[in-house]
Amino acid sequence: MGGAQNNGNTQPSGEEIVMTEAQRKQIQETASSTTSSPKGVVHCLTIVGQIEGHQILPQEVKSTKYEHVMPQLAAIEESPEIDGLLILLNTVGGDIEAGLAIAELIASMKKPTVSLVLGGGHSIGVPLAVAAQRSIIAPSAAMTIHPVRLTGVVIGVPQTYNYFSKIQDRIVSFVTKHSRISRRRFIEMMMKTGELAADVGTVIYGEEAVRCGLIDQLGGLSDALEWLHREIRVRRGESVPEFPVPQATRGGLKVRGHDKTLE
Repeated sequence: MGGAQNNGNTQPSGEEIVMTEAQRKQIQETASSTTSSPKGVVHCLTIVGQIEGHQILPQEVKSTKYEHVMPQLAAIEESPEIDGLLILLNTVGGDIEAGLAIAELIASMKKPTVSLVLGGGHSIGVPLAVAAQRSIIAPSAAMTIHPVRLTGVVIGVPQTYNYFSKIQDRIVSFVTKHSRISRRRFIEMMMKTGELAADVGTVIYGEEAVRCGLIDQLGGLSDALEWLHREIRVRRGESVPEFPVPQATRGGLKVRGHDKTLE
């Protein structure tokens, strides 16, 4: 027979990547995936919907469970097979302590980590976004910065408000430590009135998030992967060109090759 033969050992050529049934199952069960290419092995983790705390949310609410995410992060950091972590964020916020716990784990990782804010990175999603070594936001994505809130009945005593203040200070300290925004500016945005209907806080979009120093770069998936692959090469000891500094420090923003100066 003159036709082509397949001996069962055929491998994808070049940089072609074929998704296996195991990878599809991983995406469906854990909302994450691990892809391998000549550039490195990247684990993609999604944090979406509402961050669930110590109480289980209703089934109709799309949520991210911290007891699922935290072991994954530990396994990624420990695994010799994974080179870097890509975090896709589209969250409305949620439980403060659960969100901060995840953010602290991400911030303490030694492997290259990059976060990409898509749609929204609201409330406790802000610390999650800045926890990565590099943060990127889509031009149309939004982030809501507001004071600490609590749903339900509370004891109306000064100690309760002091507790809120301490929690809020933890968030402010974490965000300002892992981004370029000043403490004064972040608190100013958090306490702003007149922007949100019947509420206190600020909503910022992609360009403004970069301009104020909260997020490192404006971009998309290809930009996040480009940074991650570069960092993987650096860890391997390869010679790579210097990565551009965050555009906000140079008085302008850059969107896929086009400069846009913001006043």
